[in-house]
Amino acid sequence: MRSHILVKRYAQGLVGALRDQPEFDQVCRELRRFQELATGHKEFRELLASPFIPAKTKGRIVRDILAAASFSEKTSRFLLLLQEHNRIGLVEPILQALPVIWNERRGMATYEVHSVVSLSESQKRRLQEELERLEGRPVHLHFQVDPGIVAGLRLKKGHIIYDASVYGHLERIREKIIEGS
Repeated sequence: MRSHILVKRYAQGLVGALRDQPEFDQVCRELRRFQELATGHKEFRELLASPFIPAKTKGRIVRDILAAASFSEKTSRFLLLLQEHNRIGLVEPILQALPVIWNERRGMATYEVHSVVSLSESQKRRLQEELERLEGRPVHLHFQVDPGIVAGLRLKKGHIIYDASVYGHLERIREKIIEGS
């Protein structure tokens, strides 16, 4: 729970410092590049996690890597802040939270839409129009194919899940059976 709160605060702080969509896109790209670097190089990952290497040394190494990779000033400051507070491991969850917080800042609701097959463009459009009508504001939809739901849809907005899938229906039946026994 604590890490979720930290992720949200750091993501909100970063989004608050960004001016426009191109800058948001650039920072997200650079954070993804850094995350790939950190996960793709065992030595670097171990260096960041090691309690035996002083924080100043880690900070200097991270600063050198950011400079060599030509990261923007905002991305560099953000990553150095995370490193300074020993929270560089939050980059991945922050990356996942950024689009939702960015859209909220722009007045949009974000939904994850899970379906067993890809939806047609007309189905996507109808779903978006209906959600915009219900929300009373623009919505951004992120579509994912999930064969595990069998049929139907599962919508997720933040921590709220609207489950209209066969799998979800079967799970509710199973829970009722368990409660009755």
